[in-house]
Amino acid sequence: MSVRRIRTGLTGAVVAAAVVATAFVTPAAARENTGHDRTQEAIEAAVKAGVPGVVAQARDEDGSWTGTAGVANLNTGREREAPDRYRVGSITKTFVATVLLQLQAEGRLDLDDTVDRWLPGVIRGNGNDGRRITVRQLLNHTSGIYSYTEDPDFVKSVFGDGFFEHRYDTWTPRQLVRTAMRHKPDFAPGTSWKYSNTNFTVAGMVIKEVTGRSYGKEIERRIIKPLGLRATTVPGTDARMPGPSGRAYSTLSIDPNAKVHDVTELNPSAAGAAGEMISNSSDLQRFYRALLKGRLLPERQLKEMMTTVALGDEMPEGGYGLGLMQLKLKCGKEVWGHGGGIHGSSSEALVTRDADHSLAFNFNGDWSGDSGAVVEAEFCD
Repeated sequence: MSVRRIRTGLTGAVVAAAVVATAFVTPAAARENTGHDRTQEAIEAAVKAGVPGVVAQARDEDGSWTGTAGVANLNTGREREAPDRYRVGSITKTFVATVLLQLQAEGRLDLDDTVDRWLPGVIRGNGNDGRRITVRQLLNHTSGIYSYTEDPDFVKSVFGDGFFEHRYDTWTPRQLVRTAMRHKPDFAPGTSWKYSNTNFTVAGMVIKEVTGRSYGKEIERRIIKPLGLRATTVPGTDARMPGPSGRAYSTLSIDPNAKVHDVTELNPSAAGAAGEMISNSSDLQRFYRALLKGRLLPERQLKEMMTTVALGDEMPEGGYGLGLMQLKLKCGKEVWGHGGGIHGSSSEALVTRDADHSLAFNFNGDWSGDSGAVVEAEFCD
């Protein structure tokens, strides 16, 4: 099982096989047994496969553990460290969905409202019709709306040859939605499932329409501040990475022999509500633990969030709720969370249903590494 078998990130169009292996790995035999040795071996294997560096943290009944391998900076050789912040990509989606479920609990919207009720005329053209799509269908990816990150021109300018020319460009949500509206829907609303970043761009727009504030401000007010997530930010158009953090690397190509580029600085508005946030492994665990323990949502809304739809042949062993993914591991255990990818950064954050065992980790390269092996090692040991 690979956690990233479905594209939960923004870089799926350019993720390729492993390229250059690196020697910056500390032998597992030199460490004291921590109960997480298999997880440590899995992150070391990712570095051997080509990922520049990995940082992973886990919490269970025995306490907290941090594992690192490889480097945060290929030029200086600085190793990855536990507090390192990184771009979390589509893990942002769980935060966005949580805000919308809170708004439903407050009676300010209904997830079965049509998109057109809140954003009249925004979803139109080429067979797209916001009068037939609900907010719920945005959050569980059953809307059928084409993902703007699959648009060939967008891919070329944002993920491919045009990255260095366009890395600081600002994209508005309406621009991203218009990109998607150039294409016909993938299917009629509610008849199938397909992951689409456009869904959460629209969800972010709905939050602003309902509250009068951006989804980022609502995430800060409702989640980040109450939980004390000091390493977590919604950067908007700010291209910088706050410290402490390492660098992010990408081949920007499907060619496994392509040059590796430093892509750390970028304007994340191209991701927006679909994947712009920054965090670290400690904060992500705190968020998902609080979510599944019912600290952020009433029981009814949490149950709705965890009501999943089947992912079909793409991932038969899992399901997708409302901005939250269910994974059934090879050992029979069940975990909940989300993965995320954006230029030079691939992350996972997962927790057991009782929220007593959690894991969050990051690869600072987007072309290699087996995230599924890390997850299986941690939860199935």
